[in-house]
Amino acid sequence: MRIGQALGLHHSDFVSHRRELHIVPRANNTNGARAKTSEVTVIPITAGLVRLYTAYMFEEYGDCDSDYVFVNLFAEPCGAPLRYQAVHKLVYRLRERSGVDFTLHMLRHTRATSLLRGGVDVEVVARLLGHRSSVTTSQIYAHLDTGDLREQLTRCGAWAAGEPQ
Repeated sequence: MRIGQALGLHHSDFVSHRRELHIVPRANNTNGARAKTSEVTVIPITAGLVRLYTAYMFEEYGDCDSDYVFVNLFAEPCGAPLRYQAVHKLVYRLRERSGVDFTLHMLRHTRATSLLRGGVDVEVVARLLGHRSSVTTSQIYAHLDTGDLREQLTRCGAWAAGEPQ
């Protein structure tokens, strides 16, 4: 997900019994979050994510009264929807602690590349990322190297396994 999509999530967007997450574009998010799409997008989620969301609601969220999923829990105003600035500060702290220089958008690229390396069709990855065209996914988000190409050619039978390349 994009940061704006996550910040704009409402509890009603989680359809836990169907293991779906609805990314709903809203023009009136009080935190200024934007979904960068004009249509509702539905993505599958794992049972593990449903469990994490449930645990978050009971163990962290508590008595907060907000429609938003991601809210200030430890800073004022408590219960207010998180803003972009708060997420950027969190990422900065994680970078400082871990020593790993990353951005949230880099995580989207990494996940896309991982799915493609795992054999997921580019059209499926494009849809998961919310791209209108798989060309965007394949040209900008697919960071495949020569080894990835070799592995795919072997996997589909274009090259015999063990054959010197």
